[in-house]
Amino acid sequence: MPRRHPLRALLRLAALLTFACPAGTLAAAWTAPAGEELARLERALADWHRNFNPAAQLVRRPFSSPGYHTTLQGGFVHATRDNANYALGLLDTGRPEHLARAVTVLRRLVALQDTDPASRTYGIWSWFLEEPLAKMSPPDFNWADFNGVTLLQVARDHRHRLPPDLATGIDAAIVHACRAIQKRNVGPGYTNIAIMGAYVTLVAGELYGLEEFRAYGRERLTRFHRHTSENGSFEEYNSPTYTVIALLELSRLKAHVQDPAAQALIDPLLRQAWETFAQRFHAPSRQWAGPHSRTYASLLRPSALALVQRATAGRVDFSVDAPDREELRLPVACPPDLEPYFTRLDAPRTVVETFIRRSDTVGTTYLHPRYALGTINRGDLWNQRRALLLHFGSASAPGYVQLRALKNGYDFSSAILHAAQREGTVAGAVDFILNGGDTHISLDKVKEGQVRARDLRLRFEVGGPAAAAARVDSGDGRAATIHAGELTLFLHLAHARFAGREARFTAGGDPATRWLDVVLHTGEETTLDLNAIADAAVGFGLGVGAPVRAGATVAEGRLTVTTGELTARAAVRPYVRR
Repeated sequence: MPRRHPLRALLRLAALLTFACPAGTLAAAWTAPAGEELARLERALADWHRNFNPAAQLVRRPFSSPGYHTTLQGGFVHATRDNANYALGLLDTGRPEHLARAVTVLRRLVALQDTDPASRTYGIWSWFLEEPLAKMSPPDFNWADFNGVTLLQVARDHRHRLPPDLATGIDAAIVHACRAIQKRNVGPGYTNIAIMGAYVTLVAGELYGLEEFRAYGRERLTRFHRHTSENGSFEEYNSPTYTVIALLELSRLKAHVQDPAAQALIDPLLRQAWETFAQRFHAPSRQWAGPHSRTYASLLRPSALALVQRATAGRVDFSVDAPDREELRLPVACPPDLEPYFTRLDAPRTVVETFIRRSDTVGTTYLHPRYALGTINRGDLWNQRRALLLHFGSASAPGYVQLRALKNGYDFSSAILHAAQREGTVAGAVDFILNGGDTHISLDKVKEGQVRARDLRLRFEVGGPAAAAARVDSGDGRAATIHAGELTLFLHLAHARFAGREARFTAGGDPATRWLDVVLHTGEETTLDLNAIADAAVGFGLGVGAPVRAGATVAEGRLTVTTGELTARAAVRPYVRR
């Protein structure tokens, strides 16, 4: 159970919220939907309706996770974030029969927050009812932001419909979340959380008349605007997941914030989010081209296409029917001049952008009518990254080719890609760092260069619906090919050594994917001491549509890979990244 000091917290918050909740401030602007709007909202809630668990008074679902923050392995779970969204959706229907269930779910949710100001996890929720905060590995402080946003929608639009004690409890939960956000004080480089935390604190400050939060939220938004302007891009660059969240939360800020100074900061940030999406959208395959800083899938989710349809009032029509519980409450608008990017690709074009100026992190994206290829000039191969990503196929049957580094079958975050790209040609090199991540870049760090592994390999993975017809050929182990419909990718392995052994391409596949692997280590599980390995680097060339040959030289501890006029350089020996 969350840690609570009921008397102290109750006295403090009662005084705060008595002052902070004038009735006029909390007057609702929401109106109940009807007809087709109500029908779409009910369709968006249908799965949650079916999965409501009367015993727990919460929605449940099969367990899934990105592989960190939780120690759970399977079964069914009751997710706090899902249930906050479900409760809001129930209230948004306006149906009296849904109000009682929403009240029940919200009572459970409020009770699951850590409300002890002395606790390290004060103001946040665990991911799941089944795993209290004390058992998470580690707790996710972003839940103050995510659930805080949702509870603010409840407070703004539905407070007058709730029992008075629950309304006060939700007010208190929002204040707790604001305190957690303020204490954590995430920097502007954490794009989506920087924006969400600004929303929660700024809007709560305005809603409840709490100047402390209003001033903090405005300053946080100002910092984010300044940082993004100076950086030239969102630091969570070109992210199909988090650029969309940034776009939605900036739209929410624009709709709800009253402060004129804050409003002036929002429009240019919204424009930047839409430009990121539009300029790298590959219309022939309807995919968001790489490279991606953070994503959970290599193919674009239908919800992103539905968002474009909604933001263009149907002028861009992908024939995607995906009702969203927020489509009635959150206005979104794509700048009209960007709409053509979503409908056609008249000629090949290249987009080059410096994503992070202080580290000179540069992305290159080439969009061709038959494919889209994106690379980062230098970046790790964490499982949320797409440092080298190619899309091909059609809108109805897209496919992808992704470079991965796998340790024991899971993405290894201490592998670093160095790449140079011109149109459909890439020179690439992969090396390893001693102070990076294992399964996660920060939550699961490699300790003193010691890595437990039974298998370590690089993989060029082919996936998506189009992968079923793809063929991979490892050739002579140096020159390999991927045949994907009318498209052929040529790979040339210029250098591949690990701990004194040379590696070659091997081909493989399963029902869902095909691959070309460069196996660096396999056998009994052992400790690989990266400090003691003198040679751990791979160099390659990639060409789309035409054979490519890569050359490699090693001098003064550096691997240099050349493909035509392109050059990529990497360290031969694992090193400490500064």
